[in-house]
Amino acid sequence: MASSSTSSLYLHSFPKASSGSGQWRSGLRFQLLGGSVSSHRLSVSPVVFLQRSTRLPAIRASQNSEGGSRRRAYKESQAASGFPNAKVQQIASSVLPVGSFVVVTFVLWKVVEKLMSPKSPKASAGESKSSAQGVKWSIGAGTNLLQGFAAKVDREAKQRLNEFAKELRSFRSVDMSGCNFGDEGLFFLAESLGYNQTLEEVSFSANGITAEGVKAFDGVLQSNIMLKVLNLSGNPIGDEGAKTLCATLMENSTIEILQLNSTDVGDEGAKEIAELLKRNSTLRVIELNNNMIDYSGFTSLGGALLENNTIRNLHLNGNYGGALGANALAKGLEGNKSLRELHLHGNSIGDEGTRALMAGLSSHKGKLALLDLGNNSITAKGAFYVAEYIKRSKSLVWLNLYMNDIGDEGAEKVADALKQNRSIATIDMGGNNIHAEGINAIAQALKDNSIITTLEVGYNPIGPDGAKALSEILKFHGNVKTLKLGWCQIAAKGAEYVADMLRYNNTISVLDLRANGLRDEGASCLARSLKVVNEALTSVDLGFNEIRDDGAFAIAQALKANEDVTVTSINLGNNFITKFGQSALTDARDHVLEMTEKEVEIFF
Repeated sequence: MASSSTSSLYLHSFPKASSGSGQWRSGLRFQLLGGSVSSHRLSVSPVVFLQRSTRLPAIRASQNSEGGSRRRAYKESQAASGFPNAKVQQIASSVLPVGSFVVVTFVLWKVVEKLMSPKSPKASAGESKSSAQGVKWSIGAGTNLLQGFAAKVDREAKQRLNEFAKELRSFRSVDMSGCNFGDEGLFFLAESLGYNQTLEEVSFSANGITAEGVKAFDGVLQSNIMLKVLNLSGNPIGDEGAKTLCATLMENSTIEILQLNSTDVGDEGAKEIAELLKRNSTLRVIELNNNMIDYSGFTSLGGALLENNTIRNLHLNGNYGGALGANALAKGLEGNKSLRELHLHGNSIGDEGTRALMAGLSSHKGKLALLDLGNNSITAKGAFYVAEYIKRSKSLVWLNLYMNDIGDEGAEKVADALKQNRSIATIDMGGNNIHAEGINAIAQALKDNSIITTLEVGYNPIGPDGAKALSEILKFHGNVKTLKLGWCQIAAKGAEYVADMLRYNNTISVLDLRANGLRDEGASCLARSLKVVNEALTSVDLGFNEIRDDGAFAIAQALKANEDVTVTSINLGNNFITKFGQSALTDARDHVLEMTEKEVEIFF
């Protein structure tokens, strides 16, 4: 068992003898703790003590015969003045190597630690205080950086925020979408909105703002009397953020357009917005596209329409209203007098939802001008309800039935209604599985209709026969200015019919014939028509048509031949035209510019 005894060793360093009765003596004290050498702990401490000097035995010179005895006397006197204990000398001889090893190791460890540890940058007191008290904000990816680089990024971020704040105070319209300054950045910028006498429109879309960040508007929007447009689209504020924002806008009397597209708003958020609409009489446009609003949210919004008489546009594209949601909106529409635009694209309302909605719109006391029912799984049955509403409507100007499935039967019903309607100027029936028979019915409706100026029937397999039926009518009838026939499988034969129509038509300005398999033959047919004077046609889109150099040469020659060409844009992108065809088209463009001083944009 280890002994608890303690041994002390004093190593004295004596100064030179001085006059006087005493002198100071100093040394190091090594203290051994523990029983064995292996378990000893070495304690080193300086020791300073005062000891009175003792007189050494005098050594006098004597005769040579007495030298031996004198030398013995000197050695004995030196031995008497040394260590008094032989045991202490033995302990010291074993402890000194251990102590030396410990001291050297400790010193080396400190030196290595000094060399290996990185030098920390010395920041001034002003910088440290600014870093501690300043606004911290995230710029997205790259936040886990080295300390020095992170500080640099933070300084740059604050500089950008200051520039943004200056813009908010200087311009009427500011777009800060996609800057990714997050909640902290919005809190910093919101101060520039309060009592702002300049800014009327601002976009904070796609900046990583959450429900917490929306709180930055509290107390700011209430004091702003200029801002009319607020865009927070693309920020995951959710229902909680919508609730906070609506509570703030209850006391705002200037914002007319509120954009909350793709903000993760659900039924609860829609309920808060509905309450806002009941009390706020300033808002004119609400955009809630691509959110998660279901039947319950639609019901709340429908109830708000009954009480609100100032809202003009309601955007609910890409939600989950379904037939029940459409029915709930229909009830609100019956008593509303202000709504002018209703966007319901992509809500899967189906035929039953269409029936309920058309019934509500028929009783609508206002003047609805725009109706978007695209991508809603509407068939020929639903087209019948739409047709009945078209016949009665005197205010509808824009109708979208894109990407449904009304087929030829539904197209015929809509066409029949268009013969009686004198308000619709733009109609989109693209992607509805309409064939030549259906397009022929639509063409007949255009014969005596001078109101429709934009006709979109792309993505329907009308084929060459459909192109022929439409071209025969538009050659001398109608008032169509924009004709879109992309992806209609008309081929070169259909292009021939369209080209012949262009020789006589004097209304079509924009012609879209993309992806119809025209090839060089179809391009050559259209080129022959371009040689003829046409004062209306300005834009032709021939992309995705497998056109090669021969077709490009034909178009180039047509441009050079027509001194009165009115075409300003030709799209030949995504074809098979080589550098030779491109060179010919470039030369033709330069020739037109030189001869007529008109610029023609050609896209390859």
